[in-house]
Amino acid sequence: SKQTEKAPTFFLPTCHQGLPKLPLPDLKDTMDMYLRCVKHLLTEEQFNKTQKIVKQFEAPGGVGELLQSKLVEKREKTANWVFDYWLNDMYLNNRVALPVNSSPVMVFPQQNFRAPIDSLKFAAHLISGVLEYKALLDCSHDLPVDCARGQLAGTPMCMEQYHRLFTSYRLPGLEKDTLVAQESSMMPEPEHMIVACKNQFFVLNVVINFCRLNERDLLIQLEKIKKMAESGEDRLPPVGVLTSDGRTEWAEARSILMRESINRDSLDMIERSICLVCLDEASGPELSDTTRAMLMLHGGGAAKNGGNRWYDKPMQFVVGEDGCCGVVCEHSPFEGIVLVQCTEYLLKYMIGSPSKLVRAASVSELPAPRKLHWKCSPEIQKRISSSADKLQRLVKNLDMNVHKFCDYGKEFIKKQKMSPDAFIQVALQLAYYRSHGRMVSTYESASTRRFQKGRVDNIRSATPEALAFIRAMTDGKLNSKKMRMLREAITAQTNYTVLAISGMAIDNHLLGLREIAQEMKMEKPEIFQDAAYLISNYFLLSTSQVPTTVEMFCCYGPVVQNGYGVCYNPQSNHIIFSVSSFHESPETCSAEFVKHLLQGLQDMMDLCNECSTDPNTAERRKGPTLEPHSQASQLEKTLQRESDPTKGKSPAQTNVQIQSQSSAKVKKNNGKK
Repeated sequence: SKQTEKAPTFFLPTCHQGLPKLPLPDLKDTMDMYLRCVKHLLTEEQFNKTQKIVKQFEAPGGVGELLQSKLVEKREKTANWVFDYWLNDMYLNNRVALPVNSSPVMVFPQQNFRAPIDSLKFAAHLISGVLEYKALLDCSHDLPVDCARGQLAGTPMCMEQYHRLFTSYRLPGLEKDTLVAQESSMMPEPEHMIVACKNQFFVLNVVINFCRLNERDLLIQLEKIKKMAESGEDRLPPVGVLTSDGRTEWAEARSILMRESINRDSLDMIERSICLVCLDEASGPELSDTTRAMLMLHGGGAAKNGGNRWYDKPMQFVVGEDGCCGVVCEHSPFEGIVLVQCTEYLLKYMIGSPSKLVRAASVSELPAPRKLHWKCSPEIQKRISSSADKLQRLVKNLDMNVHKFCDYGKEFIKKQKMSPDAFIQVALQLAYYRSHGRMVSTYESASTRRFQKGRVDNIRSATPEALAFIRAMTDGKLNSKKMRMLREAITAQTNYTVLAISGMAIDNHLLGLREIAQEMKMEKPEIFQDAAYLISNYFLLSTSQVPTTVEMFCCYGPVVQNGYGVCYNPQSNHIIFSVSSFHESPETCSAEFVKHLLQGLQDMMDLCNECSTDPNTAERRKGPTLEPHSQASQLEKTLQRESDPTKGKSPAQTNVQIQSQSSAKVKKNNGKK
């Protein structure tokens, strides 16, 4: 319509309007890229076997063509052909515990609370910010649509995930969880939050008599809650710790709780709430970035604040008496960028909007917040004890290292005419190689929100070009050759990034082929039983870039027991790295990985500085860096064509040339980013 054409931006009610459907790559393109991605990660014998399996799978009239045709049909009938497959595989089918394994956290700057009331004032101010932000979401036209940054910048993004920030809940199941989301505007909006304090749960009504509570009234209510929690009367077991257990164990415990009406009421109030606000007790004297990251991930265990949580809720705002504050996020409803946008709004709101504790219009005679009660049978008591023990083991097992690298940041990398994200990914490959003497399957999340109901696909960062550069760095080659190989690795990483954000990467496609075969009740195709597929989907290095414009950082745990989780936040002149692994694995050590990472970043900087003084090298530098941009332009045209199905060829057809030039979850094992 003319109105749409004139509009300066897109808005939530039309979050799908004008956005193309997620493309379906050509089968041969994906098979060729799959072989390229795995070849250098396999033995020669393994690769030869995989080649034969792939050739048989993609043969004319073979199983691959049949499955591809079914995916083509599915794409025509649905908004996003991979959405349900991906959500189930990444999260809902996963049985591991949410803390550390699946739920990322945002860690706020350390707060300086000088008196106990200060933390409550901070919480009241934060709640006011949440209500302001929720009002923007509820009044959809007030929230402009995100536009992509970085590669293919300016493309409008699907905004559907924002709707689930405060209206969803992950319901545990014996075999599969359910993402419960309020889809209908006919449903009554929740008007309460749950406040957790000393492992007890309280209903904080934020709307009373059709009026939203002001900040002064919120503080009054929080003071009442803290007093009730500290009174010691009717102190109940830490039921929240049950939500930290494996999903099947929690589903079993929840079904037992549901036998009692009082428990059903408490569960209903929590599940329908806007969010949780966790008023934590002080956890100890040392509050380094690493310590705060760990406390945000697991609460310090049941002995500290681990039971002061309800991990099924998407948003848990943590306010510690000792100034340790942040957000715990249940990841299935939305991606990290949505969490970042929300938290940045809140922190900017709190900085830019003075605390309003003296406001005249308050609700007179505020009713006291209601404490939620539980009837805990001996079986539930036993399960609470078991869950607490498992959480404590997780606390002891987590090996976290948060480091602020200050030698340079993204501005230095940009001056080298390189992508900061690609540069850092190559540095991570170098660090892993120096730590373990080999390259391994790596996951880097890439947003597909340029498409209807888009979530993420995987950028396969362990490229042959990165391996060539790494070997050059250890083989003592000339700096000019190292520099050329670094640029080739950067280009390969950048090209694959463009493929992934354009919906043309291989992981979602392979997942769709596997899942549609299961739907058809076929015997699992050999390609998905092959060692190469298992190795390529066992992500020993799970990574994600989570940049912020406000001082804070994101972190999460590894997705496999002998792997690393690496989240990084590149700023102009520094980079924050959050590296996690597990102590129980004899193969990993976060401090050792960080040591090699810092050395690698220093070596790469030295290489850039040395080679930038060579005019011949500088001249060569101009060539390869143009390639990603020209390819990005070509893919932008592809995306435009995809939005109008009447024009030209499919994106898969136009992509053959790009894939032939470019390289080459987190994921399945635990579900991540």
